[in-house]
Amino acid sequence: MNLSTLYEQKKCVLSFEVFPPKKTDDVRGLYRTLEGLHDLAPDYISVTYGAGGSGEQRQQTVHLADTIKREYGIEPLPHLTCINSTRETVLALLDELAALGIDNVLALRGDRVEGALPGAFHYASELVELIKSRGGFSVAGACYPEGHTEAPSLEEDIVHLRRKVDAGVSHLASQLFFDNAAFYSFEKKARAMGITVPIAAGIMPVTNKSQIERMVSLCGASLPDKLAGIIDKWGHNKAALRDAGIAYAVDQIVDLMASGVQGIHLYTMNSPYVAKKVVGSVQKLLCDLNCTEA
Repeated sequence: MNLSTLYEQKKCVLSFEVFPPKKTDDVRGLYRTLEGLHDLAPDYISVTYGAGGSGEQRQQTVHLADTIKREYGIEPLPHLTCINSTRETVLALLDELAALGIDNVLALRGDRVEGALPGAFHYASELVELIKSRGGFSVAGACYPEGHTEAPSLEEDIVHLRRKVDAGVSHLASQLFFDNAAFYSFEKKARAMGITVPIAAGIMPVTNKSQIERMVSLCGASLPDKLAGIIDKWGHNKAALRDAGIAYAVDQIVDLMASGVQGIHLYTMNSPYVAKKVVGSVQKLLCDLNCTEA
């Protein structure tokens, strides 16, 4: 299935993101995660892999995407980074995915890896061009509501985003954010610059203080005073912070849905508990938007 058609069929698409285990002995835990996520009936599940995109990491991503499609009947969206890759490597991976019946990919530049040899690509738009020239794939892209950390300004980042969309990206999933006002402002600017493809909002429930501090430092997302207060109040209590973080994420999602967001992309951190709590809280809202009989 071409995932871009989902945005034509539904008012609000629900998707999850998972990541392959770091160690092979964690695979059983990941299967338990997939069992839990499957019960929530997401429209698709994206599959990430680590910085640098080593051959082993790529194979983990391919295997997990194949498992999601073949064993769970859910459309996968494997990530594909390019900054340290050759054209031949990318094309070989696309051939492998196509042979498995996987015809959607999320095209990313990827993180710069210190000491790594430069590849054939500098920007995600170049990867998108190669994928589209090969044919056979629907290509999703990433966007950054508060601007990419390497971009001089949000406006310039959106100029680069328009270039990526023009290269053939059919829909976008945003980086995580905690301030809906930032997302609405970004969306307005993107539309004003001629970007018309669907944009899904990336939501990550805060469940761990050190983890979220690391993620914020990496992606540059701002912490609103309300969320900072939650982290300060319950950061010492893992269970309390988890429940407060889930409540904050649900509040974000309800506001986004009420404002007509085209998709919710939930960063699950491989936690079916968190995903179930979030989706369970907004299930009737999703049905009201998408079901023929609410």
